[in-house]
Amino acid sequence: MAVSPPSSRPMRRRIVRVGALSLALTAAVFATGPAVAGGDPSGGENPEPTSHGAKPTVVLVHGAFADASGWNDVVERLQHQGYPVLAPPNPLRGVLSDSAYVASILKSVKGPIVLAGHSYGGAVISQAAAGNENVKALVYVSAFMPDVGENPAALSTKFTGSDLGTALRPVPYTDGTTSGTDLYIQNEKFHAVFAADLPEAQTRIMAVEQRPVAQAGFAQNATAAAWKTIPSWFIVAKNDKAIAPDLERFEAERAKSHTVEIDSSHVAMMSHPDVVVDQIRSAAHATAESAK
Repeated sequence: MAVSPPSSRPMRRRIVRVGALSLALTAAVFATGPAVAGGDPSGGENPEPTSHGAKPTVVLVHGAFADASGWNDVVERLQHQGYPVLAPPNPLRGVLSDSAYVASILKSVKGPIVLAGHSYGGAVISQAAAGNENVKALVYVSAFMPDVGENPAALSTKFTGSDLGTALRPVPYTDGTTSGTDLYIQNEKFHAVFAADLPEAQTRIMAVEQRPVAQAGFAQNATAAAWKTIPSWFIVAKNDKAIAPDLERFEAERAKSHTVEIDSSHVAMMSHPDVVVDQIRSAAHATAESAK
C-alpha cells in the first residue's frame, strides 16, 4: 500500500510563527537599548531608593590571573542589598590601555559610582577614575595603588613577602598584529601564592582557567592617581603571597585610606566576601553623607 508523504504545510506554519517571534524579540531588544546606558547595569531589579536618591552603581574590576567571576559572591550580596552592579572584563594588556577601556565603561554609567579594584585592578581603577566626577569612592582589595610614575612591577620590589615573582611562567604570544610575553602563575604554585584559603579542588580549576597579564603592560607607569582626590577604602590581606601585605599597608597609609586588615589570602573577595561588601557599603554611605 502506498503511503502518502506527510504534508509540509504545518512545518511552514511553525517556521512562520518562530520567525515572527524572533523579529518581535529583536525589535524589543533594540527598543529598550543597552542595559548599562539605561538603568540598572546589573540587569536586576531597580535599586531601592535612599533618602538621597538611588544607590550608587558599584563597578568591580578584577586583576591579573583571574576574571570577573572572582567577584561572584560580592555581586550576589550587593544585588541582594539593592545595589546596581557592573563587573566588566579587564583586558590585562597594560595599565594605560586597560584603564582607558574601563574609563569608557564608567562613562556609560549614569549617576554616582563606587569603583573597586582587586590586585592589578587597583592600578587600573586609580587611572580610570581620573577626571570622572561620578566616581565618588575607590575601594582597593589587596591591590596595587600606584602614584604617578609608578607601576605594579616596580611596586612589587619595594617590600618582601610576595612569592609571585618566582611563581610566574612566561609564555610568548602573538595576536596577528603584535607579539609579546604573557605571564601566568605556575599551576602547581597557584594555590599557595594566589588563593591559599580556598579549597584546593577549586584552585586547581582556577589555575587552569587563569587569564594572563601582558608582561610589558604590567610595567607601564601610571599617569594619574585618582586616590589623591577621591576618598578611598582599602582591605589589607595579611596572608597575601601575591602582593606583600607591607606594600598594601604602605599604599593605604600613603593614600589615607579607610583601612581594615583581615586574615586572608590574595583573593579576599572570594574568601571574605562579607568584609569586602562591608567596605563597599561604608564607601557608599560615607559619600552619600558627604553629599548632604
